[in-house]
Amino acid sequence: MDPLVHSQGVLMKVAILGTGHMGTAMALRLIETGHQVTVWNRRRDRLAPLGQAGAEIAGDLADAVVDAEVVITMLADGSAVRSVTTWLLSAMGPDAVWVQASTVGAAWADRLHRLAVEHGRTMLDAPVSGSTGPAHNGTLTWLVAGPQQAVDAAGPVLDALGTRILIVGPGQEASRLKLIVNTWMTAATVAMADALNASDRLGVPRESFLDVLSDGPLGMPYALAKAELMTAGDYTPGFPIELALKDIRLIEDAQNQVSPLVRELDRRLTSAVIAGHMHEDLAAVAAVD
Repeated sequence: MDPLVHSQGVLMKVAILGTGHMGTAMALRLIETGHQVTVWNRRRDRLAPLGQAGAEIAGDLADAVVDAEVVITMLADGSAVRSVTTWLLSAMGPDAVWVQASTVGAAWADRLHRLAVEHGRTMLDAPVSGSTGPAHNGTLTWLVAGPQQAVDAAGPVLDALGTRILIVGPGQEASRLKLIVNTWMTAATVAMADALNASDRLGVPRESFLDVLSDGPLGMPYALAKAELMTAGDYTPGFPIELALKDIRLIEDAQNQVSPLVRELDRRLTSAVIAGHMHEDLAAVAAVD
């Protein structure tokens, strides 16, 4: 994978379809950096804050994408993305680039790409690594697969939202990589929850354990940030458990042989959902034995 750096300063017309936590953060960032942003969401009540921030609120999908140079889909899953593709691909301009940023897994990424080809449109398979904070700050990492010409065309928008663009391959390799990244991230969070709970049971101050990790080779910034949330009992969603579980099941579906660790992650997240933490941050796994 080679990182790519684009020149910044070019302002574009961007449509964002899906304004959940990530879509909203992306829209706000693009508005702040001067891009012309149009937003669409099934639940229109989620659009008002973006309208106040300067986004144009589309009446329907066709209105959202018809003049857009870049269309970003940031929806919950492959089924949700597929439900908008008929209008999206028919209404977007022939030179526009569809940046498919939703985490949909391998099979759905292939299916969506075929639909784009059938409609004569260009799709970048481009999920991101990072949650709402990096999206707000423009420090996401893009995992991108697709034609170089499309990467260049969408470059100013990708740059506004991220600090790294990793070119993974020419097809839909990025969606596959995203599942691997999210599995690693989920495993690290569950491991941190178990370590903190073990510290409590053994009478060792959590701070002592975290001091060992800090500033050393064992310190993973993401896991340390989750440790702070776990200790504070703050489960405000950045990456909700329901989405983490969706991704774990996608990687299970994509493999002929699933590791015992992945099956255990499925069990732990399912237990957290049953315990009522579905919409809370992944850190809430620490609240479930």
